[in-house]
Amino acid sequence: MKWVGALSVLLSVPAGPIAAAEAARPAVELYRLDCGTIAVKNLGEFSDTYLYSGETKTLVASCYLIRNGEQLLLWDTGLDGDLAGTSKDSDGYVNSLKERIVPQLSRIGLKPDDIDFIGLSHYHFDHIGQAADFPEATLLIGKKDFDVAKVWKPAQARLAPWVSGRSKVRELTGDSDVFGDGKVTVLSLPGHTEGHQALLVRLASGPVLLSGDQYHFADQIKNRGVPAFNTDRAETLASMDRFDRIAENLHAKIIIQHDPADVAKLPIFPQAAR
Repeated sequence: MKWVGALSVLLSVPAGPIAAAEAARPAVELYRLDCGTIAVKNLGEFSDTYLYSGETKTLVASCYLIRNGEQLLLWDTGLDGDLAGTSKDSDGYVNSLKERIVPQLSRIGLKPDDIDFIGLSHYHFDHIGQAADFPEATLLIGKKDFDVAKVWKPAQARLAPWVSGRSKVRELTGDSDVFGDGKVTVLSLPGHTEGHQALLVRLASGPVLLSGDQYHFADQIKNRGVPAFNTDRAETLASMDRFDRIAENLHAKIIIQHDPADVAKLPIFPQAAR
């Protein structure tokens, strides 16, 4: 019958450019990198309501590589690279670093100029320490944070390629779709710093939220521990609410970047979450 032949022809026709594009889209990969350890001597400053007075805690300075097809994003860059193989006691913290980011990336065949974007949650020393090792990358940073970085000497030095104008900067004033396909989104969550950001990564296995410093350890989620050094308490609490609602609505896995137990939810490098 003619309709059978027509149906056979129809079924043999390729699904079209939209379906083909969908099939060709590569899975996003998320790698966790070891970017340092921070032993906090006085945890009391991590709550302005004296919640953690007299306590100490060991945190990690984690950072992440996100691969989306041929494009690469490095999220946060940890402690200063000069610290590699040593530790340093400074301002109530004992900071240590086993290995710089560059040799870690080399184990999966990547060089510094392979990185397309560096996304920074904020301008604090333990998140920007090795950024200058990737001057070919476009910097993704909150505009208000970059305004501070341009005049605050510790950040000026660590972000010299971008502050000087030699390297490209994308100053963000709200949420930003990094690759333009909805798979990786920088979330504007001010309060910890003026332009603080977190990152939403949509893996095939489910969404992942990288916290930046929205929280430093899991207990702060329950107890709303607002660090005394945050720039705005009200904005911090509003951003906590938004972060939590995003996690709940998307059923996202939360990775608190300074909490060793949270970071351990992801595969050990060089394995990747997909």
